[in-house]
Amino acid sequence: MRQQIRIGGNCLLKQIIEYFQTDASEFTGYLVQHIKLSLIALIIAICIGIPLGYFSYRNKKVGEVLTTSSQLLRIIPSLAVLFILIPIIGVGELPALIALTFLAIPPIIMNTILGFNEIPAITLEVARGIGMNQKQLRNRIEFPLAAPYILNGIKLALVEIIASATLATYIGAGGLGTLIFTGLGLYRMDLLVIGGGTVALLSLLSMALMDLLIEKVGENHG
Repeated sequence: MRQQIRIGGNCLLKQIIEYFQTDASEFTGYLVQHIKLSLIALIIAICIGIPLGYFSYRNKKVGEVLTTSSQLLRIIPSLAVLFILIPIIGVGELPALIALTFLAIPPIIMNTILGFNEIPAITLEVARGIGMNQKQLRNRIEFPLAAPYILNGIKLALVEIIASATLATYIGAGGLGTLIFTGLGLYRMDLLVIGGGTVALLSLLSMALMDLLIEKVGENHG
């Protein structure tokens, strides 16, 4: 039994090596597609989520609505969002980008609101007491103190985007999901390991980098 497992493992490793020897450019193309799609979706989500989060912090009624909406949106499967968009805007990168952005906005909004709400009231009172106007208060006090929470929301959004981007293959957006679903269709374990393993590594690397950034920002403004 152990010998069979060892032989199977050696065969799989051989297949993976052969793939990179013959199709390295194909893998690079899928990897670039995946990263590009993920980063664009994240940037759009940041540009939408942080302003909405700050506005919600300033307006408590809006904050309650957006917090509830964000919690509800987080339970919608990414594949469902993709299929809903197909009849509206077709297939390709655009619907995938919209779906990924849609999925990334809620954690950014929720953590942005949380970050601003965690700022001690006494800190804001002291800042106003020394004559800071609202713009100075926002730029020098509120955003720096809320930054670790905001960055944590961005981290959660990025990891979710990287994982969900594999489903973009279903609607012709490419990415590492192509390897995964090709592997499933052809019973190619090597493609499954390469595609799934790369997505997992991207997620872990993203989390590690974001954690370092959060720690650094926390030290600077702690």
